[in-house]
Amino acid sequence: MSTFHIEGGYKLKGNLEPQGAKNEALQIICATLLTQHDIFIENIPEISDVLKLIEILKGIGVQVKRVKKGKYILNAAKINIEYLKTPEFAKQAVSLRGSIMIIGPLLARFKEGFIPQPGGDKIGRRRLDTHFIGFQKLGATFNYDVNNHWFSISAPKLKGTYMQLDEASVTGTANIVMAAVLAEGTTTIYNAACEPYIQQLCKMLVSMGAKISGIGSNLLHVQGVSSLKGCSHRILPDMIEVGSFIGLAAMTNSEITIKNVGIEHLGIIPASFQRLGINVEQNEDDLIIKNTDHYEIESYIDGSIMTISDSPWPGLTPDLLSVFLVVATQAKGSVLIHQKMFESRLFFVDKLIDMGAQIILCDPHRATVIGLDRGHCLRATKMTSPDIRAGIALLIAAMSAKGKSRIDNIEQIDRGYENIDMRLNKIGARISRS
Repeated sequence: MSTFHIEGGYKLKGNLEPQGAKNEALQIICATLLTQHDIFIENIPEISDVLKLIEILKGIGVQVKRVKKGKYILNAAKINIEYLKTPEFAKQAVSLRGSIMIIGPLLARFKEGFIPQPGGDKIGRRRLDTHFIGFQKLGATFNYDVNNHWFSISAPKLKGTYMQLDEASVTGTANIVMAAVLAEGTTTIYNAACEPYIQQLCKMLVSMGAKISGIGSNLLHVQGVSSLKGCSHRILPDMIEVGSFIGLAAMTNSEITIKNVGIEHLGIIPASFQRLGINVEQNEDDLIIKNTDHYEIESYIDGSIMTISDSPWPGLTPDLLSVFLVVATQAKGSVLIHQKMFESRLFFVDKLIDMGAQIILCDPHRATVIGLDRGHCLRATKMTSPDIRAGIALLIAAMSAKGKSRIDNIEQIDRGYENIDMRLNKIGARISRS
């Protein structure tokens, strides 16, 4: 288990550039299984979750060439489906929730797929029903081995149909779309997720020869084709990292320019931080964060306390609520953070309370933050990162606290943020790794 040692209380100054989007990369890499031709992908974040998925694809038989940092060529011409039944694959797949997205492409191209119950962050119940119900509606037969927690799916032929998803699941939508592109006939998916990363996946598939309409909406029409060709694709900047950097600048009272953020794909993220009183300026495709010595949370028009909550796109991503919560601890005013989707994601606040933050955990989904208005600095302490997003929130808190903090289990942070310690140290942070 690795550890960050953070000497907090220092202002940062300089430029940061977001990595490629993790959530898009996982979808795009899985989509390479749909064709026997070369797929060129740029701006791949070389973080542990993405590298684990690449290793899984190598095990299945995908040829992977790293051209340079972040640029890869993948070719899935020769696939060994039997590898999916091995202990090696089981060990790899259970450690990565994103591995579930290999099933749609494998079902579409090879008519079968196998996977153990995938792992990932322990942030609450994360069901997979949407994925498999969608596959069943396309004509697949689904089996679940209760004793071994193993999923299997097969179909001699997939046939397009109408379906309304029971939830706007991002990975569920991605999986179903990837299965439908090679199905016979037209598939209509209502209540589809429409996040930018789903849009990117659909655009990539279209460039490979798929026929998809309604991209960017929650109503997708997929007309099946017989085969797909190769393509080149560039992954968007990671909106979660952009939001993390905005929060970091505010908490440490720093002046930071976030370069090449992909403004048009950030949705309401910048505006939501502005509602906390943070000065977020746009300069072409850059965001500038400065003058954060004092920031005040807005109230609603009637004077009531503002709520920041997550919701499907174009609402606010749940992956940033941990950052919003920690940033609010040093604001003036109060805010209710409502994490609707996952019932265990707010449990890290006990560490912030230990650091001196004024937070009331109302229930597993809601926390009220009473901002300190920088009247009291957070105290340095020892912490453990429970998941990726709580981990970055705790790192931000430690960097704002005076004194030396320690964060254990930073492998969780490394799953989503590439070389975060080295990148922040270049602009004035004091973080060491052991």
